[in-house]
Amino acid sequence: MAADLSQIVKAYDVRGVVPDQWDETLAELFGAAFVQVTEARAIVVGHDMRPSSPGLARAFAQGAAARGADVTEIGLCSTDQLYYASGDLNLPGAMFTASHNPAQYNGIKMCRAGAAPVGQDTGLTEIRTLVEDWSEHGAPAPAATSGTLTALDTLPGYAEHLRSLVDLTHIRPLKVVVDAGNGMGGHTVPTVFEGLPLDLVPMYFELDGSFPNHEANPLDPKNIVDLQARVLAEGADLGLAFDGDADRCFVVDERGQGVSPSAITALVAARELARNGGSGTVIHNLITSWSVPEVVREHGGQPVRTRVGHSFIKEEMAKTGAIFGGEHSAHYYFKDFWNADTGMLAALHVLAALGEQDGPLSELVSSYDRYLGSGEINSTVADQAASLSAVKGAFADRAGTELDELDGLTVSSADWWFNLRASNTEPLLRLNVEARDAQTLTQVRDEVLALIRG
Repeated sequence: MAADLSQIVKAYDVRGVVPDQWDETLAELFGAAFVQVTEARAIVVGHDMRPSSPGLARAFAQGAAARGADVTEIGLCSTDQLYYASGDLNLPGAMFTASHNPAQYNGIKMCRAGAAPVGQDTGLTEIRTLVEDWSEHGAPAPAATSGTLTALDTLPGYAEHLRSLVDLTHIRPLKVVVDAGNGMGGHTVPTVFEGLPLDLVPMYFELDGSFPNHEANPLDPKNIVDLQARVLAEGADLGLAFDGDADRCFVVDERGQGVSPSAITALVAARELARNGGSGTVIHNLITSWSVPEVVREHGGQPVRTRVGHSFIKEEMAKTGAIFGGEHSAHYYFKDFWNADTGMLAALHVLAALGEQDGPLSELVSSYDRYLGSGEINSTVADQAASLSAVKGAFADRAGTELDELDGLTVSSADWWFNLRASNTEPLLRLNVEARDAQTLTQVRDEVLALIRG
């Protein structure tokens, strides 16, 4: 029987439970299919600290080598370190990680040479079709000459490249608490921060794919509670939290308060525009705050709004020549990083911005955080389309409102907006609301939730 990959091949990547939904046998087929679709003669492969990752990554590499591709294995790495390797070596790449998902999950994030995304419309559908076919009828005959497997340590080069993009040599000394969540930040942070004027307080730097302390998902407030407490206890200038594969970074100020990723997007956008002579395009997804396009325009830039998801952002970055892009989920994309996302580079920008002046972080980000947001509110629904339709019907003819369906449903007025969109991976609707005042925020949020939840 052909493998059913419908549950594990997502819009942007492969992700599922190991070994129930996929295993090393399928990983080997994915490696062969990846080489065939990309027509690569050489690729780079890396993996995170999950117990299943080394075996899956090696099986993928062997499948690729059997099709004649030379494979550079970079071993333990963060996802943005894999993107660095893909960009620096100009090779297609595959990263084995399930990001912030629980320990039993694993997945593959794939890219073409120069870290260009492989998503549903850019090769992933063809890869899935090949793997399903080969799982039923048998893998194709190996190439006449197998490729080689070669190990390479890219961590020093990754750290050097990031530090070449942000000048941290003249900042004041800062005390920073970093919660790696037992994920790949524990691998990358010590090398990237080495020699900088930072008093580093590490939390959960031990690589452990069972995540013994908390989920490596800082988007969920319960997972940054330890970091918030430690920042206060240490009297630190700020705290940083990375997700499992360390491509996303969340920021906590000196008061232990979380800083909105939209505020970080605006802050970094202002800095990147300054680096580029006060002009340039900045991408933001449709769930980022109103403050992001406002700040971009104030600093001479051109904001471009796009749908949610790294493959869409990267495509828009390439199409527009954008210098920077940010998402509400704390993914940050840089032209100088092959249009790929790197939370570490965003973190260095925050450290530089804070260290270049004397005030606290809360004061620094206040000018970038202008409105009130609900954060993402998830609702489990039986029929996503029906619920979306009900909300659309309730707001369609309301005076003073505008609707668009670029990604889910966005409804906006002069004083508030909300976006409601279906999850790509779960039976959920995700709601984000922003307003000019707390009363309006509560009113809009509660009305939409009542429509969704009945």
